[in-house]
Amino acid sequence: MALVHRLGILTSGGDCAGLNAAIRAVVHRAIQSYQWTVFGIKDGSLGLMNRPLQYQELNLDLFNGNMLRMGGTVLGTTNKGDPFAYPMPDGTKKDRSGEFIEGFHMLGLHALIVIGGDGSLRILDKLCQLDNVPMVGIPKTIDNDVHQTEFAIGFTTAVNVVVDALDRLQPTAASHHRVMILEVMGRDAGHIALSGGIAGGADVILIPEIPYSLDGVVAKINEVRREGRNHALVVVAEGCKTEDGLPPTIAWSGDQSRYGGIGHYLADKLSERVDAETRVTVLGHVQRGGQPAMRDRLLASAFGVHAVDLVAQGRFGRMVAWQDRGVVDVPISEVVIGSRSVDPQGPIVHTARGLGIYVGELG
Repeated sequence: MALVHRLGILTSGGDCAGLNAAIRAVVHRAIQSYQWTVFGIKDGSLGLMNRPLQYQELNLDLFNGNMLRMGGTVLGTTNKGDPFAYPMPDGTKKDRSGEFIEGFHMLGLHALIVIGGDGSLRILDKLCQLDNVPMVGIPKTIDNDVHQTEFAIGFTTAVNVVVDALDRLQPTAASHHRVMILEVMGRDAGHIALSGGIAGGADVILIPEIPYSLDGVVAKINEVRREGRNHALVVVAEGCKTEDGLPPTIAWSGDQSRYGGIGHYLADKLSERVDAETRVTVLGHVQRGGQPAMRDRLLASAFGVHAVDLVAQGRFGRMVAWQDRGVVDVPISEVVIGSRSVDPQGPIVHTARGLGIYVGELG
Protein backbone atom coordinates (compact mmCIF):
# COMPACT_ATOMS: atom_id res chain seq x y z
CA MET A 1 0.00 0.00 0.00
CA ALA A 2 1.26 3.47 -0.95
CA LEU A 3 2.26 5.86 1.84
CA VAL A 4 -0.56 8.41 1.49
CA HIS A 5 -1.99 10.62 4.20
CA ARG A 6 -2.84 13.80 2.27
CA LEU A 7 -4.76 13.45 -1.00
CA GLY A 8 -5.53 16.29 -3.41
CA ILE A 9 -8.41 16.36 -5.89
CA LEU A 10 -9.23 18.86 -8.63
CA THR A 11 -11.63 19.29 -11.54
CA SER A 12 -10.34 20.67 -14.83
CA GLY A 13 -11.81 21.60 -18.21
CA GLY A 14 -15.46 22.32 -18.90
CA ASP A 15 -18.01 21.62 -16.17
CA CYS A 16 -20.64 18.91 -16.45
CA ALA A 17 -23.19 17.07 -14.34
CA GLY A 18 -21.74 14.41 -12.05
CA LEU A 19 -18.53 16.12 -10.95
CA ASN A 20 -19.74 16.67 -7.40
CA ALA A 21 -20.81 13.03 -7.20
CA ALA A 22 -17.25 12.01 -8.11
CA ILE A 23 -15.72 14.37 -5.54
CA ARG A 24 -18.13 13.01 -2.95
CA ALA A 25 -17.14 9.42 -3.74
CA VAL A 26 -13.42 10.23 -3.44
CA VAL A 27 -13.93 11.93 -0.08
CA HIS A 28 -16.06 9.11 1.35
CA ARG A 29 -13.69 6.35 0.22
CA ALA A 30 -10.50 8.17 1.25
CA ILE A 31 -11.73 9.14 4.72
CA GLN A 32 -13.91 6.19 5.67
CA SER A 33 -11.71 3.41 4.28
CA TYR A 34 -8.19 4.83 4.56
CA GLN A 35 -8.45 7.68 7.12
CA TRP A 36 -6.72 10.12 4.76
CA THR A 37 -7.06 13.90 4.73
CA VAL A 38 -8.51 15.18 1.46
CA PHE A 39 -7.88 18.63 0.00
CA GLY A 40 -9.99 20.08 -2.78
CA ILE A 41 -7.91 22.23 -5.16
CA LYS A 42 -9.81 25.29 -6.37
CA ASP A 43 -10.22 26.17 -10.06
CA GLY A 44 -8.25 23.30 -11.52
CA SER A 45 -4.50 23.68 -11.84
CA LEU A 46 -4.77 27.36 -10.88
CA GLY A 47 -5.34 26.39 -7.26
CA LEU A 48 -1.77 25.08 -7.03
CA MET A 49 -0.26 27.74 -9.29
CA ASN A 50 -1.64 30.80 -7.51
CA ARG A 51 -0.15 32.27 -4.35
CA PRO A 52 -1.54 31.94 -1.81
CA LEU A 53 -2.65 28.42 -2.68
CA GLN A 54 -6.38 28.05 -3.26
CA TYR A 55 -7.81 24.94 -1.61
CA GLN A 56 -10.06 23.67 1.14
CA GLU A 57 -10.04 20.58 3.30
CA LEU A 58 -12.91 18.30 2.35
CA ASN A 59 -14.64 16.39 5.12
CA LEU A 60 -17.75 14.25 5.31
CA ASP A 61 -19.83 17.07 6.78
CA LEU A 62 -19.57 18.98 3.51
CA PHE A 63 -21.05 16.14 1.49
CA ASN A 64 -24.64 15.98 2.61
CA GLY A 65 -27.36 14.30 0.60
CA ASN A 66 -27.72 17.24 -1.76
CA MET A 67 -24.16 17.08 -3.10
CA LEU A 68 -24.89 13.96 -5.14
CA ARG A 69 -27.66 15.83 -6.95
CA MET A 70 -25.84 19.07 -7.71
CA GLY A 71 -24.59 19.99 -11.17
CA GLY A 72 -21.33 21.80 -11.82
CA THR A 73 -18.36 21.48 -9.47
CA VAL A 74 -18.06 22.91 -5.97
CA LEU A 75 -14.30 23.18 -6.47
CA GLY A 76 -14.53 25.38 -9.56
CA THR A 77 -12.70 24.64 -12.79
CA THR A 78 -10.92 26.23 -15.73
CA ASN A 79 -10.49 25.37 -19.39
CA LYS A 80 -8.20 28.26 -20.28
CA GLY A 81 -4.53 28.97 -19.76
CA ASP A 82 -2.03 26.21 -20.54
CA PRO A 83 0.40 26.21 -17.56
CA PHE A 84 3.28 25.59 -19.97
CA ALA A 85 2.39 28.75 -21.93
CA TYR A 86 0.19 30.76 -19.62
CA PRO A 87 -1.13 34.08 -21.02
CA MET A 88 0.04 37.03 -18.95
CA PRO A 89 -1.62 40.48 -18.62
CA ASP A 90 1.01 42.11 -20.85
CA GLY A 91 0.24 39.73 -23.70
CA THR A 92 3.28 37.50 -23.22
CA LYS A 93 3.20 33.82 -22.31
CA LYS A 94 4.97 32.30 -19.33
CA ASP A 95 5.82 28.74 -18.35
CA ARG A 96 4.17 28.36 -14.94
CA SER A 97 4.47 24.59 -14.72
CA GLY A 98 7.04 24.85 -11.93
CA GLU A 99 4.54 26.78 -9.81
CA PHE A 100 2.12 23.86 -10.06
CA ILE A 101 4.76 21.40 -8.83
CA GLU A 102 5.84 23.78 -6.07
CA GLY A 103 2.23 24.19 -4.96
CA PHE A 104 1.77 20.43 -4.75
CA HIS A 105 4.71 20.17 -2.36
CA MET A 106 3.77 23.32 -0.41
CA LEU A 107 0.43 21.71 0.43
CA GLY A 108 2.23 18.54 1.51
CA LEU A 109 0.23 16.30 -0.80
CA HIS A 110 1.18 12.68 -1.39
CA ALA A 111 -1.01 12.06 -4.45
CA LEU A 112 -3.45 13.81 -6.76
CA ILE A 113 -6.74 12.72 -8.35
CA VAL A 114 -7.62 14.68 -11.47
CA ILE A 115 -11.12 14.76 -13.00
CA GLY A 116 -10.92 15.97 -16.60
CA GLY A 117 -11.42 15.38 -20.30
CA ASP A 118 -8.82 14.30 -22.81
CA GLY A 119 -7.27 17.78 -23.09
CA SER A 120 -6.99 18.56 -19.40
CA LEU A 121 -5.82 15.02 -18.59
CA ARG A 122 -3.09 15.39 -21.18
CA ILE A 123 -1.86 18.69 -19.71
CA LEU A 124 -2.06 17.51 -16.11
CA ASP A 125 -0.32 14.25 -16.92
CA LYS A 126 2.48 16.26 -18.52
CA LEU A 127 2.64 18.52 -15.45
CA CYS A 128 2.82 15.61 -13.03
CA GLN A 129 5.55 13.89 -15.03
CA LEU A 130 7.82 16.89 -14.45
CA ASP A 131 8.44 15.76 -10.87
CA ASN A 132 6.90 12.28 -10.74
CA VAL A 133 3.81 13.58 -8.95
CA PRO A 134 1.61 10.53 -8.23
CA MET A 135 -1.62 11.02 -10.20
CA VAL A 136 -4.79 9.09 -11.05
CA GLY A 137 -7.30 10.35 -13.62
CA ILE A 138 -11.10 10.24 -13.78
CA PRO A 139 -12.72 10.90 -17.20
CA LYS A 140 -15.43 13.51 -17.55
CA THR A 141 -16.77 15.24 -20.64
CA ILE A 142 -20.21 15.77 -22.12
CA ASP A 143 -18.64 15.03 -25.53
CA ASN A 144 -17.80 11.44 -24.47
CA ASP A 145 -14.64 11.62 -26.58
CA VAL A 146 -12.12 10.18 -24.08
CA HIS A 147 -10.32 7.09 -25.32
CA GLN A 148 -10.50 3.72 -23.53
CA THR A 149 -13.82 4.35 -21.78
CA GLU A 150 -17.30 3.68 -23.08
CA PHE A 151 -18.75 6.49 -21.02
CA ALA A 152 -17.38 9.60 -19.32
CA ILE A 153 -19.06 11.53 -16.53
CA GLY A 154 -21.52 14.11 -17.91
CA PHE A 155 -22.37 12.51 -21.26
CA THR A 156 -25.66 10.88 -20.30
CA THR A 157 -27.05 14.04 -18.70
CA ALA A 158 -26.12 16.11 -21.76
CA VAL A 159 -27.82 13.62 -24.08
CA ASN A 160 -30.92 13.66 -21.88
CA VAL A 161 -31.11 17.43 -22.33
CA VAL A 162 -31.00 16.98 -26.12
CA VAL A 163 -33.74 14.35 -26.02
CA ASP A 164 -35.89 16.55 -23.80
CA ALA A 165 -35.43 19.46 -26.20
CA LEU A 166 -36.49 17.32 -29.18
CA ASP A 167 -39.51 16.07 -27.23
CA ARG A 168 -40.52 19.70 -26.69
CA LEU A 169 -39.74 20.86 -30.23
CA GLN A 170 -41.67 18.09 -31.99
CA PRO A 171 -45.20 19.21 -31.00
CA THR A 172 -44.61 22.82 -32.04
CA ALA A 173 -42.94 21.66 -35.25
CA ALA A 174 -46.01 19.59 -36.06
CA SER A 175 -48.39 22.38 -35.08
CA HIS A 176 -46.73 24.90 -37.41
CA HIS A 177 -45.54 22.53 -40.19
CA ARG A 178 -41.93 23.52 -39.55
CA VAL A 179 -38.43 22.16 -39.88
CA MET A 180 -36.86 22.45 -36.44
CA ILE A 181 -33.06 22.59 -36.28
CA LEU A 182 -31.41 21.82 -32.94
CA GLU A 183 -27.74 22.79 -32.61
CA VAL A 184 -25.97 20.84 -29.88
CA MET A 185 -22.45 20.78 -28.45
CA GLY A 186 -19.74 18.68 -30.04
CA ARG A 187 -16.89 20.66 -31.54
CA ASP A 188 -14.69 17.72 -32.55
CA ALA A 189 -16.92 14.70 -31.99
CA GLY A 190 -20.59 14.04 -32.67
CA HIS A 191 -21.47 11.59 -29.89
CA ILE A 192 -24.05 13.92 -28.29
CA ALA A 193 -25.78 14.71 -31.59
CA LEU A 194 -25.83 11.08 -32.69
CA SER A 195 -27.14 9.53 -29.47
CA GLY A 196 -29.52 12.38 -28.70
CA GLY A 197 -30.80 12.51 -32.27
CA ILE A 198 -31.58 8.80 -32.40
CA ALA A 199 -33.29 8.80 -29.00
CA GLY A 200 -35.22 11.98 -29.85
CA GLY A 201 -36.54 10.83 -33.21
CA ALA A 202 -34.56 13.15 -35.47
CA ASP A 203 -34.85 12.84 -39.24
CA VAL A 204 -31.42 14.32 -39.93
CA ILE A 205 -28.27 14.13 -37.78
CA LEU A 206 -25.12 15.96 -38.88
CA ILE A 207 -21.80 15.37 -37.10
CA PRO A 208 -18.22 16.54 -37.72
CA GLU A 209 -16.96 13.05 -38.61
CA ILE A 210 -19.23 12.47 -41.62
CA PRO A 211 -19.51 14.82 -44.63
CA TYR A 212 -22.98 15.82 -45.74
CA SER A 213 -24.63 17.60 -48.63
CA LEU A 214 -27.48 20.08 -48.60
CA ASP A 215 -29.03 18.00 -51.38
CA GLY A 216 -29.04 15.04 -49.02
CA VAL A 217 -30.67 17.02 -46.21
CA VAL A 218 -33.29 18.46 -48.56
CA ALA A 219 -34.00 15.03 -50.04
CA LYS A 220 -34.64 13.59 -46.58
CA ILE A 221 -36.98 16.42 -45.58
CA ASN A 222 -38.91 16.05 -48.86
CA GLU A 223 -39.11 12.29 -48.30
CA VAL A 224 -40.65 12.88 -44.87
CA ARG A 225 -43.25 15.17 -46.40
CA ARG A 226 -44.11 12.67 -49.12
CA GLU A 227 -44.72 10.09 -46.42
CA GLY A 228 -47.40 12.37 -45.00
CA ARG A 229 -45.61 14.08 -42.12
CA ASN A 230 -45.75 17.86 -42.11
CA HIS A 231 -42.63 18.55 -40.05
CA ALA A 232 -39.04 17.42 -39.58
CA LEU A 233 -36.39 17.46 -36.87
CA VAL A 234 -32.72 18.17 -37.63
CA VAL A 235 -29.90 17.78 -35.08
CA VAL A 236 -26.49 19.26 -35.89
CA ALA A 237 -23.30 19.27 -33.83
CA GLU A 238 -21.71 22.70 -33.42
CA GLY A 239 -18.46 21.42 -34.95
CA CYS A 240 -20.00 20.67 -38.33
CA LYS A 241 -18.70 22.76 -41.18
CA THR A 242 -20.60 24.31 -44.06
CA GLU A 243 -21.19 22.16 -47.12
CA ASP A 244 -18.01 23.52 -48.71
CA GLY A 245 -15.92 22.60 -45.65
CA LEU A 246 -15.59 25.99 -43.97
CA PRO A 247 -16.23 26.53 -40.26
CA PRO A 248 -19.14 28.93 -39.75
CA THR A 249 -18.33 32.01 -37.71
CA ILE A 250 -20.40 34.75 -36.17
CA ALA A 251 -19.42 38.34 -35.45
CA TRP A 252 -18.14 39.00 -31.96
CA SER A 253 -16.31 42.12 -30.78
CA GLY A 254 -14.93 44.73 -33.17
CA ASP A 255 -13.43 42.94 -36.13
CA GLN A 256 -13.27 39.62 -34.31
CA SER A 257 -15.38 36.55 -34.94
CA ARG A 258 -15.93 33.33 -33.04
CA TYR A 259 -16.65 29.75 -33.97
CA GLY A 260 -20.32 28.75 -34.19
CA GLY A 261 -23.55 29.27 -36.07
CA ILE A 262 -23.95 26.07 -38.09
CA GLY A 263 -27.62 25.84 -37.11
CA HIS A 264 -28.43 29.26 -38.56
CA TYR A 265 -26.35 28.51 -41.65
CA LEU A 266 -28.47 25.41 -42.29
CA ALA A 267 -31.69 27.29 -41.63
CA ASP A 268 -30.78 29.96 -44.19
CA LYS A 269 -29.87 27.37 -46.82
CA LEU A 270 -32.88 25.13 -46.22
CA SER A 271 -35.35 28.01 -46.24
CA GLU A 272 -34.34 28.62 -49.87
CA ARG A 273 -34.99 25.02 -50.90
CA VAL A 274 -37.67 23.55 -48.66
CA ASP A 275 -41.33 24.53 -48.69
CA ALA A 276 -41.53 24.93 -44.93
CA GLU A 277 -40.50 27.44 -42.29
CA THR A 278 -37.27 26.66 -40.49
CA ARG A 279 -36.50 27.52 -36.88
CA VAL A 280 -33.26 27.13 -34.93
CA THR A 281 -32.68 26.29 -31.27
CA VAL A 282 -29.13 26.43 -29.91
CA LEU A 283 -28.83 24.50 -26.65
CA GLY A 284 -25.33 25.69 -25.81
CA HIS A 285 -24.35 25.49 -22.14
CA VAL A 286 -27.79 24.26 -21.11
CA GLN A 287 -26.36 20.81 -21.86
CA ARG A 288 -23.73 21.16 -19.14
CA GLY A 289 -25.99 22.03 -16.22
CA GLY A 290 -28.80 20.53 -14.20
CA GLN A 291 -29.06 17.51 -11.96
CA PRO A 292 -26.93 14.57 -13.09
CA ALA A 293 -28.71 11.60 -14.61
CA MET A 294 -28.70 8.24 -12.86
CA ARG A 295 -25.87 6.82 -14.98
CA ASP A 296 -23.67 9.86 -14.38
CA ARG A 297 -24.20 9.53 -10.63
CA LEU A 298 -23.38 5.81 -10.79
CA LEU A 299 -20.30 6.30 -12.99
CA ALA A 300 -19.03 9.14 -10.83
CA SER A 301 -19.44 7.09 -7.66
CA ALA A 302 -17.78 4.00 -9.11
CA PHE A 303 -14.96 6.03 -10.66
CA GLY A 304 -14.28 7.91 -7.42
CA VAL A 305 -14.04 4.77 -5.31
CA HIS A 306 -11.80 2.98 -7.82
CA ALA A 307 -9.53 6.02 -8.19
CA VAL A 308 -8.91 6.15 -4.44
CA ASP A 309 -8.20 2.42 -4.41
CA LEU A 310 -5.62 2.89 -7.18
CA VAL A 311 -3.92 5.56 -5.08
CA ALA A 312 -3.89 3.21 -2.07
CA GLN A 313 -2.33 0.48 -4.23
CA GLY A 314 0.34 2.85 -5.53
CA ARG A 315 -0.86 2.39 -9.11
CA PHE A 316 -0.32 5.84 -10.54
CA GLY A 317 -0.32 7.18 -14.09
CA ARG A 318 -3.64 5.48 -14.73
CA MET A 319 -7.21 6.52 -15.53
CA VAL A 320 -10.33 4.75 -14.35
CA ALA A 321 -12.67 3.73 -17.16
CA TRP A 322 -15.97 2.00 -17.89
CA GLN A 323 -15.67 -1.10 -20.06
CA ASP A 324 -17.89 -4.16 -20.43
CA ARG A 325 -20.36 -2.99 -17.76
CA GLY A 326 -17.72 -2.48 -15.12
CA VAL A 327 -14.93 -0.23 -13.82
CA VAL A 328 -11.38 -0.89 -15.00
CA ASP A 329 -8.25 1.22 -15.18
CA VAL A 330 -5.95 1.95 -18.11
CA PRO A 331 -2.61 3.73 -18.60
CA ILE A 332 -3.09 7.46 -19.10
CA SER A 333 -0.62 7.22 -21.98
CA GLU A 334 -3.29 5.30 -23.90
CA VAL A 335 -5.84 8.02 -23.22
CA VAL A 336 -4.09 11.33 -23.94
CA ILE A 337 -3.81 10.79 -27.70
CA GLY A 338 -6.51 13.21 -28.83
CA SER A 339 -10.28 13.02 -28.86
CA ARG A 340 -12.18 9.82 -29.63
CA SER A 341 -14.30 10.44 -32.70
CA VAL A 342 -17.50 8.75 -33.81
CA ASP A 343 -16.77 5.73 -35.99
CA PRO A 344 -18.60 6.36 -39.30
CA GLN A 345 -18.87 2.59 -39.73
CA GLY A 346 -19.74 1.89 -36.10
CA PRO A 347 -22.91 0.39 -34.63
CA ILE A 348 -24.52 3.68 -33.58
CA VAL A 349 -24.21 5.18 -37.06
CA HIS A 350 -25.46 1.87 -38.48
CA THR A 351 -28.47 2.11 -36.18
CA ALA A 352 -29.24 5.65 -37.33
CA ARG A 353 -29.06 4.69 -41.00
CA GLY A 354 -31.18 1.61 -40.30
CA LEU A 355 -33.86 3.89 -38.91
CA GLY A 356 -33.82 5.94 -42.10
CA ILE A 357 -32.10 8.93 -40.52
CA TYR A 358 -29.90 10.97 -42.88
CA VAL A 359 -26.44 10.98 -41.26
CA GLY A 360 -24.42 12.43 -44.10
CA GLU A 361 -23.05 10.81 -47.21
CA LEU A 362 -22.12 7.15 -47.32
CA GLY A 363 -18.36 6.61 -47.51
